Amino acid sequence: MANLKVTLVKSPIGAVPKHKKTVEALGLRKMNKTVELPDNAATRGMVKQVQHLVKVEEA
Repeated sequence: MANLKVTLVKSPIGAVPKHKKTVEALGLRKMNKTVELPDNAATRGMVKQVQHLVKVEEA
């Protein structure tokens, strides 16, 4: 199964509260930190919701 590398590139400080919680649920706590997550429908949906705050690469 493939993985996704998700990096937080923009601060969620001024973002909608729901988006802040989504970023935290992805495991992103600090700027420019990267996490590897499984490539499934749930992860893709979360990433799509906050696509303006993160950068995604296939690993």
